[in-house]
Amino acid sequence: MSIKKWYLTVISFIALFILVACGRASSGETETIKLGLVGEENEEWEYVSEQLKDDGINLELVFFSDYVTPNTALANGDIDLNAFQTVIFLESYNDDFGEELTPIAQTTLNPLGIYSDKVTTVDDIPEGGTTTIPNDPSNEGRALLLLEFAGLIEVDDDAGLHAVIDDVTDNPLNLELIAVESNQTARTIQDVDATIINVGMATDAGFSPADDAIFLESTEGNTEPYINAIVARLDETEHEAFQKIVEAYQTDEVKEKISKRTNNASIPVW
Repeated sequence: MSIKKWYLTVISFIALFILVACGRASSGETETIKLGLVGEENEEWEYVSEQLKDDGINLELVFFSDYVTPNTALANGDIDLNAFQTVIFLESYNDDFGEELTPIAQTTLNPLGIYSDKVTTVDDIPEGGTTTIPNDPSNEGRALLLLEFAGLIEVDDDAGLHAVIDDVTDNPLNLELIAVESNQTARTIQDVDATIINVGMATDAGFSPADDAIFLESTEGNTEPYINAIVARLDETEHEAFQKIVEAYQTDEVKEKISKRTNNASIPVW
């Protein structure tokens, strides 16, 4: 082999090595995915974020304090996924805002609870007492049905899952029902006789749903509308990184962390 041919061969091998090395570096790049959450207590997602680093995914947790902004942020592309809402809430949001945000995986069933620092059972809620409930389209109806299940009121059957206070047909204790922002229900507890709080807001406020709620929503019957989900934009539901996130979340380790954080009140459903 001539020196010239040898030189060209060496150069070709070097070029090939550089090309392969660059390809490997490119394939090893980290992809950042922004996940919207509501509430401050999210140990399970912090754990998932750590696990995903080995898969080249930087899961950035973005926290919100209300139930509308995380969907608006997802629809606008400010975040890539969110995980905070029930299926029925998502359906209401899509209907109201003309969006097509889509569940890609189930997470938990989070029972609503009735809380009070004045009475220890719903039977002791006084006549004329005041009760605050969440005012968003899905949780208001859900809260009213919880009060009905507790024997405190009756709700028009025709209103279905989207009942509002005007749909109350019987109120034997003449309770004053006040709808407030979901993130305010826990803060009203000192000013009312009872309040209805979801699991996430309750744990953020320092309550243990299993121990502190004077009445918890049943987990039997048709719970499908109240199951929480990981949600994406319609055109990105098959994104490979999203599937890896779902796999990292739906594990026994995450189940344990959820149970510990909520004292078994939040129920993994996958």
